[in-house]
Amino acid sequence: MYYMNFIFTVLVISILATVGCSNTTEQTIDDGNEESGTELALDETYDKTRNGARLILTYDAESNSFKGTVENTTDEILKQVRVEVHLSNGKEIGPTTPVDLAPGEKSDVLLTATSKDFDGWTAHPEVGEGEQGHGEEQGEHDSENGGEHDREGNEEHE
Repeated sequence: MYYMNFIFTVLVISILATVGCSNTTEQTIDDGNEESGTELALDETYDKTRNGARLILTYDAESNSFKGTVENTTDEILKQVRVEVHLSNGKEIGPTTPVDLAPGEKSDVLLTATSKDFDGWTAHPEVGEGEQGHGEEQGEHDSENGGEHDREGNEEHE
């Protein structure tokens, strides 16, 4: 009986410790889906890893821009890493100019919004050629490569 009480106590403590730590700003790992479905408030920080690229991004109201870093968390070179921000008003900012990142390398991210009529946002890093952007840094996307950008109209971009 003592053994069963001990196991139960350890289990309860483990669950409480897990629940108690769930509100930290610790990095989370995205499952690779385009959008996590979780929209952030303007004062929240995005901190997720997707396909080996860890993106930490915040909104700066004074400059009406999103600032942060994207980092390679793998042991391999990540090719054509870029970042996009999706605003609550349906507009998209980005992608940034693609860069190759060596293992452990970080790159600064800066995306400026042209409007202020949004109250939420989400973001994601992209890796590889599958969703490559072209043209202006915050402009059009290459629809020949398929993916999300095949389904979006240019009116969605800032």
